[in-house]
Amino acid sequence: MLFPDKHLKVAESIFGLGGFILSILSDPKNADEIWLEFGTINNTKEFPAYHSFENIILAIDFLYLIGAIKENEEGRFTKCT
Repeated sequence: MLFPDKHLKVAESIFGLGGFILSILSDPKNADEIWLEFGTINNTKEFPAYHSFENIILAIDFLYLIGAIKENEEGRFTKCT
């Protein structure tokens, strides 16, 4: 599910996952680095939902489509300013 609704928590949505990804992009990262960093909190009290690697890719796609992130020449993602 892309957006939360009354039966889905924000953490369970791609929208919520995208918010987490934006919070960790203080320096450029590729998809694997984002996945490794997310893996430390996946389905814990800090981020109470399980997401697969496919969901990480969907969240990155979503953020790219709305213009929140961009890809640099090295294939790493950065926040758009």
